[in-house]
Amino acid sequence: MMQDASLYQRRRPPTQAELDGIPWLHLLQPSERARAVAALVVGDACAGDYVCRVGRPVTYWFGVVEGLLKMSADNADGLTMTFTGVPPGGWFGEGTVVKREPYRYNIQALRKSVVAGLPIDTFHWLLDHSIGFNRFVMNQLNERLGQFISAREIDRMGRPDLRVARSLAALFNPVLYPGVGQVLRITQQELAYLVGLSRQRVNEALAFLQAQGAIQVEYGGLRVLDLEALRTSLFPQQQGMPA
Repeated sequence: MMQDASLYQRRRPPTQAELDGIPWLHLLQPSERARAVAALVVGDACAGDYVCRVGRPVTYWFGVVEGLLKMSADNADGLTMTFTGVPPGGWFGEGTVVKREPYRYNIQALRKSVVAGLPIDTFHWLLDHSIGFNRFVMNQLNERLGQFISAREIDRMGRPDLRVARSLAALFNPVLYPGVGQVLRITQQELAYLVGLSRQRVNEALAFLQAQGAIQVEYGGLRVLDLEALRTSLFPQQQGMPA
């Protein structure tokens, strides 16, 4: 919000329904919750809007109420590396907020999204006063570490079906993204952006994973049928697909 003037100008107080979708609020004591609610703002991001950019100072801790964001950065060759997607219920950047350091990644909306922001000073006040908030942030950091280790493994996978499977498993993480549930609203093109494959390859991989009983492709999204298989199964090699 502070990083993009147009998005910042669209900030507003959250509605009650939006507050109900923030997973850590119910962990706070009444006085803590009142302070957090008074400080929270939301911004209505359009597709392509940047929530934060590399090198900009941190001002908020962000979360996705609706929509889909992607976390990425440019490497030394000028190529964009996508680290992960952030679906509804996901809060991100707590490590950056804790250290009060500039962002090392870009966060961009892939579609129209509602993004919530907690000011950095309120974040640190909650760290100093709320046991429930501390536990939530600690769980976030721990789960995030596992997510990025998995992301490195995904980058080394040559099989598109496995890359798509592991990437979907990450988006269905119930700790980091409790707002997703069993159905993720995502298009094949959006998934292609996140996985780093062509839309055609993603379409073939989704059809294969559906045939394996791991997912069900629905109108406007995907339903997970076997999360453990998406996380760990090697699945039989598809004919005509690279090993």
